[in-house]
Amino acid sequence: MTPALQASLFDQAEPGLAPLPQAQRTHLAHGAWIDVLPAWLTGADELFEHLVHEVPWQAERRQMYDRVVDVPRLLCFYPESATLPSPVLTTARDALNQHYAAELGEPFRTAGLCYYRDGQDSVAWHGDTLGRGATEDTMVAILSVGTPRPLLLRPRGGGETIRRSLGHGDLIVMGGSCQRTWEHAIPKTSKPVGPRISIQFRPRGVR
Repeated sequence: MTPALQASLFDQAEPGLAPLPQAQRTHLAHGAWIDVLPAWLTGADELFEHLVHEVPWQAERRQMYDRVVDVPRLLCFYPESATLPSPVLTTARDALNQHYAAELGEPFRTAGLCYYRDGQDSVAWHGDTLGRGATEDTMVAILSVGTPRPLLLRPRGGGETIRRSLGHGDLIVMGGSCQRTWEHAIPKTSKPVGPRISIQFRPRGVR
């Protein structure tokens, strides 16, 4: 049985966004960096419940070596022409565009959503290198709602792993060369954990 979402005692307010200049930047190796802003979104538990029921989640299967396997999470992708499933996400994307416009040089246009139902849902080590992210510096902004899960980051080729626990409205922005020179993952866990949804905002041509 999938564990239920444990609501945060600090997330009972109406939906709202904290000022993005409060985000803490950490410079990584090879020209990569991350900005982290805990509890960027208030009212995140309410948004989580809305997304669970309103997003047309899809279970996908992918080729893995010599066999086809289930993707261990549910997915939904909103291209730049699509209406996002909540006006809260539109407001969040507008705020990201305003704050990062000068540094990114273009707007965030698409949104990919992942639904991690329990500890057995995960995503393996990867960088968002389908498209321009393989050759260009770019940004990926991830808003997390639901139960916190650890996001791990490590340099490509090996090195010290960085761990950030994300949920209940937390924001992480991966910028610079991060998608090309680092990898990130959400590992499986045998511990009973509640569900989490991540919303990944990306510029055009980055997946």
